Amino acid sequence: MANSNLGKAKAAKNDEFYTQYADIEKEMNAYLDFDADVFRDKVVLLPCDDPEWSNFTKYFAQNFDKLGLKKLISTSYAPDAKPKELNLQMSLFEQESPKFDKKKARTNGRVFTLERDRNGDKKINFDDIEWDYLKGDGDFRSDEVRALRDQADIIVTNPPFSLFREFLAWILESDKKFVIIGNQNAITYKDVFPLIKENKIWLGNGFTRNMAHFYTPYVPYSKWIEQEGENVVRVAGVQWFTNIDHGKRHQPLQLMTKADNKKFSKHKEVKGVGYQKYDNYDAIEVPFTDAIPSDHKGVMGVPISFLSKYNPEQFEIIGMCENQDLYGLKTKKYASTECKAAYTAKFGKPGTYDLNASGVVTIGGIQEKVYQRILIRHRKVAK
Repeated sequence: MANSNLGKAKAAKNDEFYTQYADIEKEMNAYLDFDADVFRDKVVLLPCDDPEWSNFTKYFAQNFDKLGLKKLISTSYAPDAKPKELNLQMSLFEQESPKFDKKKARTNGRVFTLERDRNGDKKINFDDIEWDYLKGDGDFRSDEVRALRDQADIIVTNPPFSLFREFLAWILESDKKFVIIGNQNAITYKDVFPLIKENKIWLGNGFTRNMAHFYTPYVPYSKWIEQEGENVVRVAGVQWFTNIDHGKRHQPLQLMTKADNKKFSKHKEVKGVGYQKYDNYDAIEVPFTDAIPSDHKGVMGVPISFLSKYNPEQFEIIGMCENQDLYGLKTKKYASTECKAAYTAKFGKPGTYDLNASGVVTIGGIQEKVYQRILIRHRKVAK
């Protein structure tokens, strides 16, 4: 499943995934199409970002004048703060600078700034970037990078996936606008989903089919990460997370009624079958986003991938099917004896089936736990 895609990278802290320029440009264009002045007169911070490797600085520097930026700031980690197997070499950009310090080059992070035409060519771009060493290793949690965060209006980056929770909290405590990349599984985190439910953050325009192509110095290790070329991998289940508005977020889903879905749905789980009600929630199971019935007046359980099509004017998110009943929506909690009995009935051997982890439907007398579901309802039901 997609939520396992980056598991080993997270465990090993081998999560140096560098975003393609075209993907950055496509995402930023979605915000610009909605509001052409979204970046105008803004200070943009790109933490966890090395211009020698990352395309975020390249994009914003090359489009500095077009976007109307006030200032661009990038910070990068010290080489010694990164995994040793990367064996990062000093760039000529750094080595040929009068500021080059052989010791600091290994132990200190760097800060790159762009805000003026240094070379007199009457435009501000990548060639005008100035840099210096940070006092520390460039960790975003340090006081000096925190101070840069406080200067910024917008934060954009692809943070280490292993630090996503902490990085998002770091942004939110400063009440900044942001666009960041993360694992789709982050949607279900207990400290992330409530923010989505309350429309404080949402998914961005997105990668095609939720798949991203990254540059990485690591060798692929999972069937979910496919080698696409030298040091380029394709990873499923990757999303942009943001609190900046864009047009896709306001596009209504075109849906069929319950009756039409039962007659014409392309999904065998729905066509000729209809919708089942959960045994443990007052809601119906909708296994596919395009099978959401337009005329259902109650609560519906939908896949987490629904969020890439979520329109807050069309739907209300009321909770999630999960173990702890954080949203007070469960109508039944299963005892351990019931979970064991369900496992034996389903698999024919002793074990425990965690029925409390999600919605449960009964098919042919067998209790089935569905995949992770978000609970939604229509703001206005079609007649």
